[in-house]
Amino acid sequence: MTRPRVLAIAEAANPEWVSVPLVGWSLATALRAVAEVHIVTQVRNRDAFLRAGLVEGQDFTAIDSEALARPVWALSERLRMGEGKGWTMVQAMSALSYPWFEHLVWRRFGAEIRTGRWDIVHRITPLSPTISSSLAGRCAGAGVPFILGPLNGGVPWPKGFDAERRREREYLSYLRGVYKALPGRASTLRHASAILAGSRHTLEELPAWAQAKAVYLPENAIDPKRFSRLAAPATDGPLRAGFVGRLVPYKGPDMLIEAAAPMLRDGRLVLDIVGDGPMIGDLRAQAEGLGVADRVTFHGWLAHEVVQEVLAACHLLAFPSVREFGGGVVLEAMALGVPPLIVDYAGPGELVAEGRGIKVPLGARASIVAGFAEALERAARDRAGLVAMGRAGRDWVRAQATWEAKARQVRAVYDAVLACAPLPVVFG
Repeated sequence: MTRPRVLAIAEAANPEWVSVPLVGWSLATALRAVAEVHIVTQVRNRDAFLRAGLVEGQDFTAIDSEALARPVWALSERLRMGEGKGWTMVQAMSALSYPWFEHLVWRRFGAEIRTGRWDIVHRITPLSPTISSSLAGRCAGAGVPFILGPLNGGVPWPKGFDAERRREREYLSYLRGVYKALPGRASTLRHASAILAGSRHTLEELPAWAQAKAVYLPENAIDPKRFSRLAAPATDGPLRAGFVGRLVPYKGPDMLIEAAAPMLRDGRLVLDIVGDGPMIGDLRAQAEGLGVADRVTFHGWLAHEVVQEVLAACHLLAFPSVREFGGGVVLEAMALGVPPLIVDYAGPGELVAEGRGIKVPLGARASIVAGFAEALERAARDRAGLVAMGRAGRDWVRAQATWEAKARQVRAVYDAVLACAPLPVVFG
């Protein structure tokens, strides 16, 4: 079968960073195994691409949009009012500078697209569904299929967590729904040949006519080489739970410590907290105040190879985040054979099915704390059940949620689009 020629637009793509840039890099490079792919990225990623062994001009093109991107980024950093806060503000500012990047992409590749050099143009990043694409209409005009996504983001803040919302400086999130009326959104969706929806929430936010050409495909996946350990927690002694993530209000590390406190005090549980952030001082004080400081280890930030060593020694991942778009850490834990204990909401709730993890219903803070406390008690009484869930989760990740599998799933979408066939169900 002939491999399609794909121009992959990944403005944010970097193997040395995390979050969206790592997703962009991972998917774009994984697709090289199933298609003839040329990656178009922003110039800030050039050196990392070169260090990873890609050849400029042959494997990728770096577009220099810094004349606008740099000052807009600097302004967004000032407006977000704190390191790691105000993510909605950052996305809003990106929407101002990104069109210039696509303008430069068309200037460089427009002639090639019009003359049929590429079978498909696929915009991988930005992931945000709020950022429109002028390339969609231009590709449609040239008769070249345009694939959009995975799109993900904008999960609503759950009721009862307004205090956390304010602490995150997410003031613009109250107005986020306005993006549906922004110029360019309807045109982008209308001209896309297929839309990859990275979450059920994003899929449901699409107009009904756009849902008809959308495919559900979560944004995250894992690289088995990066998460190669197999969980081997102690068979006796206290239950060991791990938390991995930024120490910020919506990820709920304080709720976890509160829920775990009775078992920590009794010596039936130990807790590993991996990550850093503005809550670190308060969390240490909370552990001291509850009399459990000797049972909680704050590891701080760790390299991923060390993170998996810590997680592999845990019986479960305890992750009470209440607003997680993708839930990459959940996949990473499952890849190691560590079953996740999560709040049944957004990304983690979609990834954790019965038999491969434990879900606590979304509710007010008190009900989540009570739910996690009860789940930890049950887990301590059923170590064999945790082992079975860990094995089931690992098998599922290996089959469905590696970047290699993700590339095959996207290739199935490419094939359907090029054959003018119905879009397949690719993930489940």
